[in-house]
Amino acid sequence: METPRQGSITTAFPPGTVLLEDRHASHTELILNPTPSDDPDDPLNWSPLRKGVNFALTCSYVCFTFVLIDINSLAYRGYITELGLTYATFNIASGCSFIGLAFGCLFLLPCVHKFGRRPVYLISAVVQFACAVWWANFHSAGELIGVSLLAGLAGSISEAVVMITIVDLFFVHQHARFNGVFVFMQSLGTTGGPIACGYIVVDLGWRWMWWIVAIFLGVNLLLVLFFFEESKYVPDSSRQAGAATTTTTTAITQDDDKAITTQTCPSPYPFPGPSQKPLRQRLAFITKTPGPITHHFYQPLLTLISFPAVAYTATAYGTLLAFFSACASAGSYFMIYPPYNFSPSAIGLFHLGGFTGALLGTLTMTPLIDWMIVRLAKRNGGVFEPEMRLWMSIPAAGVNCVAMLLFGIGLHRGLHWAILAFAQGLFGFGFITAADVALTYLSDCYPDILADALIAVVFIRNGFAATVRFAFTAWLEGMGLQNTFILIGMIALVSAVVPVCLLVWGKRARVRTAERYGIFAGRRVVVRGV
Repeated sequence: METPRQGSITTAFPPGTVLLEDRHASHTELILNPTPSDDPDDPLNWSPLRKGVNFALTCSYVCFTFVLIDINSLAYRGYITELGLTYATFNIASGCSFIGLAFGCLFLLPCVHKFGRRPVYLISAVVQFACAVWWANFHSAGELIGVSLLAGLAGSISEAVVMITIVDLFFVHQHARFNGVFVFMQSLGTTGGPIACGYIVVDLGWRWMWWIVAIFLGVNLLLVLFFFEESKYVPDSSRQAGAATTTTTTAITQDDDKAITTQTCPSPYPFPGPSQKPLRQRLAFITKTPGPITHHFYQPLLTLISFPAVAYTATAYGTLLAFFSACASAGSYFMIYPPYNFSPSAIGLFHLGGFTGALLGTLTMTPLIDWMIVRLAKRNGGVFEPEMRLWMSIPAAGVNCVAMLLFGIGLHRGLHWAILAFAQGLFGFGFITAADVALTYLSDCYPDILADALIAVVFIRNGFAATVRFAFTAWLEGMGLQNTFILIGMIALVSAVVPVCLLVWGKRARVRTAERYGIFAGRRVVVRGV
């Protein structure tokens, strides 16, 4: 059974509520949460370079995962002319990718608890490389569906492993900006990949598009093999026993808690020093920890029905991906016909609008969200509540609604492509903001069961996207292009109601689920982290 984190809050505060600023100290100071140990090999104590290398490799991984899955649309014309595939087959194959993303995490992510981040990441990278090679050589509809499903299974841990790495390496007041970078890298794969691949299809043919992606995936595999360190922290018991702990007691009274909280932290904050592990150990293929993992195969779905924050993140993130999937499918099909007559390179460039919006959202909104929660915590006596992040999701829902209406109505009426690209940019901006808020809210509320919660989120998220892809052809035939996107826009607008409800009742829900959270967290395999 695992021991509690050094420096954890020991009483009264509900899950997610933390003292972010000590107002009783001789000078106001930001409190690091979670509190790092004095072990230089604690990932929280790694140097900025070590953290940066690990985080960059996880980001490149998620980027190439979505390049691999989302550049299919660039080859659609070639699939029609050379292989005789249909739009319905294309949507089924894309849906299978999301099915793989949804179900793969149910089986693969529990292994992250037991064996560490590194081995699952490496196996996934190898399979992704093999998928790119298969894609470059397929000749039938069955093969397209099969490789799409396998690519989804291989990339199923991509999103969760990045967020888990963020919790491993960074502190609460840094989570939004790094989650924002992660969401941007996902958007870079879905938008930037097609921009480059469109020119490859025009100049070299659609098969070479997959060969070049395979080359990049091979390089990524080598970088992961030689530079990605295990970020799951299993402390040395001898060091832990001798660790110095100086306690600071702070009295905080909360309306919902009516209790006094004691926080233990090293004083001063630890100076890490050089790593005590040899490189061979830092790059070990497996970092195994004792204990069973069977409960991690069913506990994720229990988190979905047990914790409102998990349900909110799953539905919010799922609807966002479903919106994107609908836009990508409609754009890749309708814009190759009049009045647009787009070539593969033009369709790729069309994604520049979404990329620009996502980039602007990452540069402006993600640091703003972290800055805002520090300011709100100051006004709250130094106490941070996860619901403080939710304010930014309300305008994001309005932006996404406008984007969906403008894109769908504009595409139906044949408006100038620049208007549609602007709509894509709006959605990219709103997507980054809304997804960053939802994911960071979850990691703030329940950090000690984040891996299980993320399995539920990824499962629902990709389930939504798969449902849209499988049903999209019939949906368009039944409602028409314009009415379909009007409905999507209204769903985006209504989604703003949920964060408003959590702003009112979210903390009460965390108080009521605190005991269950403790039970779930106590079953973890690892000693600290997820």
